[in-house]
Amino acid sequence: MHPEAIPMEGDLHEAVSVFVQLRPRLFGIAYRVLGSAAEAEDVVQEVWLRWQHTDRTVVVSPAAFLSSATTRLAINVAQSARVRRETYIGPWLPEPIDTSNDPQAGAERAEALELALLLVLEKLPPTERAAYVLREAFDYSYPDIARILGLSPVNVRKIVSRARKHLTENQRDSVDAVEHRRLLDAFVTAARHGDIASLEALLTSDAVSLSDGNGRRGAARVPVIGRARVANLSTAFPRFWPTVEVETVEANGRGGVVLYRDGRPATFMTVAATRRGIHQVMWVFSPDKIAALLHSRAGAGSGSNAGSGLREVAFSTV
Repeated sequence: MHPEAIPMEGDLHEAVSVFVQLRPRLFGIAYRVLGSAAEAEDVVQEVWLRWQHTDRTVVVSPAAFLSSATTRLAINVAQSARVRRETYIGPWLPEPIDTSNDPQAGAERAEALELALLLVLEKLPPTERAAYVLREAFDYSYPDIARILGLSPVNVRKIVSRARKHLTENQRDSVDAVEHRRLLDAFVTAARHGDIASLEALLTSDAVSLSDGNGRRGAARVPVIGRARVANLSTAFPRFWPTVEVETVEANGRGGVVLYRDGRPATFMTVAATRRGIHQVMWVFSPDKIAALLHSRAGAGSGSNAGSGLREVAFSTV
């Protein structure tokens, strides 16, 4: 029988209540696996539709059912997204989201949320990525992850261990949020004043600058590598900094800035840093990704909006 043909069982009000309660976790799983808030929202919406048309009287654990459905759908989307991103022009960066007011990303723990880490996660196979996210960000047990992914607990342990090793090698002990903000503010100040010497003092020797614009003018189409080159790039447009207004934001648990030109958001920028200094500068020029960040800022802390939206969907489809 097609899922949509299954008779609606149980109280739909209760189904909505359960889903709304679990929705932050579902979004958090999907977002970490996909690195895209828009794609994560699509996954959560699809899970909601499936939840409506599921015989819920036979579901022992709604949390397990919904987490499993979300993870599997996110893996499927990640596999197709990998093909689509092969045609992306220039570096691809994860879609930043606001995390200033207990956001929809809402993990029980903050792991696997920083943009730099999401970028490294993108290099892992989707199943390996999902296993790591479930274990490190949401503290699922190995047997539970094995049931979700259709693997043995032994294989899951190996996958998570391999992913953890890969990520640890790439992350190199990030600084805390306070130090990150200090370094970011110092970088922006030096860049705005064209202070190359101060910028070079903040950067590591192997620093890299990544510009996500998918071919947009002004966005570098290849990574810029090396302290001197990154410092020069950051001040390369003498007319750039005087024409923008800088707004500080919090994105993915770390500080960032949104740059406005003529009152319109034009660029998002943040950095990744260790005790050795800033080793990665990330610029997002993609209008869709900047719009998604601002949208998540407007919706942060308004969980009731998500709930009301689900209720409208629920009662318009039955």
